[in-house]
Amino acid sequence: MFKKGLTFLIPALCALCLDAGAQALYSVPESNPDGRVMTIRDSQTSKFRPGQEKHEWQVPERFFSEGGSLWMDTGAAPALLVRGGDGIVCGETVSRNEFGIDGGIFPCPSDSCLVAFYRKDESAVTEFPLLDITTRTGSLHSIRYPMNGMTSERVDVCVLDTRTGGVVTLRCDDFGPDRYMAGVSWMGTEEILVQVLDRSQHHLRLNRYRASDGRSLGTVLTEDNDAWVEPRCGVTFFEGSPLFVYTTDNRDGYSSLYLCDTLGTVRPLVCPGADVHLQAVIGDFVYYTSAEVSPVENHLFKLQVTRRKSAAKARIGKPVRLTAERGWHAVTFAPDGYWRDTFSNFETPGWTRDFDTDGKMIRSLAENDSDPLASCARCEVEFGTVPSADGLFDNYYRFIKPLGYDPAKSYPLIVYVYGGPHSQMVKDSWLGGIRMWEMAMAQRGYAVYVQDNRGTSNRGAAFEKAINRQCGQAEMQDQMAGLQALLDRTPWIDRGRIGVHGWSYGGFMTISLLTNYPSIFKVAVAGGPVIDWRWYEIMYGERYMDTYETNHEGFELTSLMNRTSDVKGKLLICQGAIDETVVWQHSLNFVQKCIEEGVQLDYFPYPCDKHNMRGKARFHLYEKITDYFINNL
Repeated sequence: MFKKGLTFLIPALCALCLDAGAQALYSVPESNPDGRVMTIRDSQTSKFRPGQEKHEWQVPERFFSEGGSLWMDTGAAPALLVRGGDGIVCGETVSRNEFGIDGGIFPCPSDSCLVAFYRKDESAVTEFPLLDITTRTGSLHSIRYPMNGMTSERVDVCVLDTRTGGVVTLRCDDFGPDRYMAGVSWMGTEEILVQVLDRSQHHLRLNRYRASDGRSLGTVLTEDNDAWVEPRCGVTFFEGSPLFVYTTDNRDGYSSLYLCDTLGTVRPLVCPGADVHLQAVIGDFVYYTSAEVSPVENHLFKLQVTRRKSAAKARIGKPVRLTAERGWHAVTFAPDGYWRDTFSNFETPGWTRDFDTDGKMIRSLAENDSDPLASCARCEVEFGTVPSADGLFDNYYRFIKPLGYDPAKSYPLIVYVYGGPHSQMVKDSWLGGIRMWEMAMAQRGYAVYVQDNRGTSNRGAAFEKAINRQCGQAEMQDQMAGLQALLDRTPWIDRGRIGVHGWSYGGFMTISLLTNYPSIFKVAVAGGPVIDWRWYEIMYGERYMDTYETNHEGFELTSLMNRTSDVKGKLLICQGAIDETVVWQHSLNFVQKCIEEGVQLDYFPYPCDKHNMRGKARFHLYEKITDYFINNL
């Protein structure tokens, strides 16, 4: 436990109502003002992060994919099982890792000789060339990149019996050849359940297939939504039972858990009016994390299911909370059932501990009894809420004041933004989930503001789907509402010195904010930005924007190619030249349009880096970002 007398553990727990409906929930005061000012390089390492113990659980992989073919580790020479090639890929991830897909091989838990796998045909998908400057005269390396509205990959689920070498393909006739197949789950040795999603991502069917011949055994349940349906994980069966746990946000407005059976019974299991995430099913117990205490807290619960032959007759117990401390508990389950909790909250650096299934601590792996920033000059950090632009939600923010803050002086402000789906930048974790670059900039005399907005995760379907067909619009509205509330209560922020920075979706948001609010933002640094959703991948982009043909107005509204004349402040764009996520076409087209219109901007490519920089390139990148703000803001 934490030692008494450590002053860094005592926050100003204020719940102070501020102007424009903003409310500061917690704050940690400035300390050690004469302490060390961290280098920008240090801000990009774990040097000033709380100590954590990562899990080392490795399950031996008998099957693997290499060169597009499926192989088996025999203990001697690997055995080729299914050959790929000529645009055919076996056993690798598909759909660009959307829909919770993080692999392409699914061994049968009950029979080591049976394995399901993805077979992907991407031969008709357009290729995008990437330049390799490391060869003598330069060379091109092409990747298959399915752009919005164009030909997509074709995905099948196949089953291999290594005893015979026989391969069968599941007979999926739903929605046409460009449908998605996600959540591949074995039911014993005889059946496989798959979530089949149409390309528009408005309709889903959970189907059963016979593993021996691929025959369809019918549809268990369906989901339909005019915005989108997004499966994020497969079903999880109770061992030796036809009952399983199914996750969707399409039935009660939140990501909830349902108790189902293969006959089509769908029964609420965990529906607390907040997003929940299944962690494990062990025996008769279901373990899940939930945002029901607070959207910025993450807690582990368990409940017991007394099983019967059907879900309708099963008895569902009451949830039991296993994590007591206020804050964020990042939980992972080991293969043998115990779970690891990496915990912190706003004022507490936290710990990493292992627990048994009843919540009894087994061992401590890391105890952060001292402040990781003890040697540094630490700036005041505030954590709170501000109403969304539509007034329906509270958005969470963190705000770092400049070192030596004096309300009689004037200071510049940097807004750091991501704002896109599947993200949550602000949590009740140590210092609000702070990125150490924010602290480094505050040490250099900048105020820094970070806020989540509608469209981000862990707040329910209505919150997330507010961006439907108009990416960036609700997000900008919320960011500006939060910024206005901040400015209303901070007269010491220099209105002529406000900057914005973000990467990827945050790069798209950065240029969107700069060009839509040129009188507010004077300096912007955008990394790997989406410029036009027509150039982004099918799986992610069509979910949120549909296609240009079906949503012409939305694409024109959100395209930054239409905003180049509105670049009034200083803009730096950075991008990896071999970016496989947001391809180079985005930023280069924006630069070309600026050239044609006589608009000045700054551009810095990283020739040998992909979407995210690592190592020396990352150090270089953040030194460049820092210098750009120091020299221009």
